[in-house]
Amino acid sequence: MMLIEESQLPDTALPVAALKRHLRLGSGFAEDDLQDVVLGSFLRAALAAVEARTGKALLVRNFVWTLGAWRDRDGVVLPVAPVQALISLRLTDREGVAQLIDLGEYRLEKDAHAPRLKPPGGLLPVIPAGGSAELRFAAGYAPQFDGLPPDLAQAVLLLAAHYYDYRAETALGQGCMPFGVTSLIARYRPLRVGFGS
Repeated sequence: MMLIEESQLPDTALPVAALKRHLRLGSGFAEDDLQDVVLGSFLRAALAAVEARTGKALLVRNFVWTLGAWRDRDGVVLPVAPVQALISLRLTDREGVAQLIDLGEYRLEKDAHAPRLKPPGGLLPVIPAGGSAELRFAAGYAPQFDGLPPDLAQAVLLLAAHYYDYRAETALGQGCMPFGVTSLIARYRPLRVGFGS
């Protein structure tokens, strides 16, 4: 199984101005944009860290998920949430011959933590032996940072500010992620039930 983000977020999608306000950086100077590249890199790192901890895509973008077998042919849980739309499903055999599957026959069962690709009363198509299934989909809460749930947006800004403040620190600190960030994202983390969770 492999999940690939098909496109990177453009720099214009990063809330650099919001982070500057959060950090209370000065404005109105000739070199106002001097730290924009640095702030953008900390925002990318904070977005990635929050997404990794929650299993959620924050800003909408396209993903491609490739797998060699379905866990359950009655319906499969997608590896990231929230999924906004299914784009395409392609089966490829071991010789590389691809077959596009009509997604009109399938439905997306939306869920905050475990969205599913569901067949209508039947089973998902058989993946050829030695072949793969490739599902493309769009996932994320909002296309722009301003559309994120406020607690997730605040968590990203807090974490980016933390990275900015401790940018010269090379040793791992206690917990590595500030408590304020972990408490803001706690309700978005996947629920783990059972032994060893």
